[in-house]
Amino acid sequence: MDPLSVALWIVAGILIGIILNAIGSRIMRRRYMSKARREAAQAISDAEREAATILKEAQTELKEQRIELRAEVEREAREQRRELVALEKRILAKEESVDKRVELLETKANEVSAKERDLTKREQALENRQEEIDRIIQEQRAKLESVSGMSAEQARRELFTQLENEVRRDTALRLKRIEDELVENSEKRAQWVISQAIQRCAADHVAESTVSVVDLPNDEMKGRIIGREGRNIRALESVTGINIIIDDTPEAVILSGFDPIRREVARITLERLIQDGRIHPARIEEVVAKVQEEMNQTIKELGEAACLETGVHGLHPEIVKLLGRLNYRTSYGQNVLRHAQEVCHLAGMMAAELGLNVQEAKRAALIHDIGKAVTHEVEGSHAAIGADFARRYGESPNIVNAIGAHHNEQEKQSVMAVLVQAADALSAARPGARRETIESYVKRLEQLEALANGFEGVEKSYALQAGREVRLAVIPEKVDDAQAAQLARDVARKVEQEMTYPGQIRVTVIRETRASETAN
Repeated sequence: MDPLSVALWIVAGILIGIILNAIGSRIMRRRYMSKARREAAQAISDAEREAATILKEAQTELKEQRIELRAEVEREAREQRRELVALEKRILAKEESVDKRVELLETKANEVSAKERDLTKREQALENRQEEIDRIIQEQRAKLESVSGMSAEQARRELFTQLENEVRRDTALRLKRIEDELVENSEKRAQWVISQAIQRCAADHVAESTVSVVDLPNDEMKGRIIGREGRNIRALESVTGINIIIDDTPEAVILSGFDPIRREVARITLERLIQDGRIHPARIEEVVAKVQEEMNQTIKELGEAACLETGVHGLHPEIVKLLGRLNYRTSYGQNVLRHAQEVCHLAGMMAAELGLNVQEAKRAALIHDIGKAVTHEVEGSHAAIGADFARRYGESPNIVNAIGAHHNEQEKQSVMAVLVQAADALSAARPGARRETIESYVKRLEQLEALANGFEGVEKSYALQAGREVRLAVIPEKVDDAQAAQLARDVARKVEQEMTYPGQIRVTVIRETRASETAN
């Protein structure tokens, strides 16, 4: 075959293939379309059935919701009806109550009106009666003036004078009777409380002095203490501020000074120097500095020990140091720290017996004399200084007032202040607790008797019990029983105002009337 025929056959084959392919594709499309129609019809049928099911379920749920809603509405309606019924009942009850109150008020108003009318009548009758009484009084007054020969004003003054004298006498007698009853009851209670406190509190009293004695191993040590040309003793006196007295006393050196802390530092220093054997100015300064540091620590420990022993805790560290310094202070020969501890125990025991705050009483009593630790450094009384320190370091107002008022320098603002003052006086008044020079003792007794003799009606006075009591013998014609009680109070007040004394002073007035006759 020639090439052209071959090409025609190829072209004819291609055309036939194309035609057959088109016919096959159309047949396949028809099959797919038929299958798609069937699947679509099936999907539509399923969707219709599902829609019918959903619709049915929705209708069922809607019916249920309608039923529930209807039930809820009916329930709320029933509750509202019950609330309305209850409200109606309350309204009716209130209306009835208001009606009753209105009726009661009307009844009372009628009664008040009737009483007003009755009072008006009585008032008119009283006015008429008063006019008649005034007329009768005027007639009687005129008759009395003509009979007595005195005017009404003169008679009134005379009557008032008599009444005033009678009232004064009756008042004095009544006051004396009341005082006797109060004294009888209060003294029994006070004596019981104080006796209980004294019995439960026992304290040793050690007399303090202004000198200390250091024992020497031999008399040759005196020369070493003096040193060459007196250098050692001058250095010791200048560093410590204490006088060193070296006399003929065998194997002893006397340290003299009014500051007990400095005297104690000097004593310990001298003892250590004697024990060490090295005595020269440089060594003296070294030992004094070391002893002073130890003394500061000792003072702190003494304050802490006092707080621990008395059961008072929570004090400011500076107050604790001041307490420790009191161990080296004395008052009338009494160790102030021991005195403060004793006052603390006494105040606590008396507070317990009286039902007061025991801890507060003990706290105030323990630090009531802290001002004495710095009286040589700060101006003012120890009570005022102590109150200022207590206020500065955060103590309560009651405690500050108890400290400041325990010597009557401030007004007492609480029972606690009175209790601390009583415990302080009780501790100071104990036998052997304090001592004083014979000159000041005799002077105080003479001053006490002279003060008592200065009152009118006092014949003689006697100071007894070491000045703890003064007895006044009065002239019975000038002072009666009622005036005797007033005289005792006046003397006691004047003693408080003009004298300084430890403890308390009892004033006793003695009035004696004697009648005698001789039978012939």
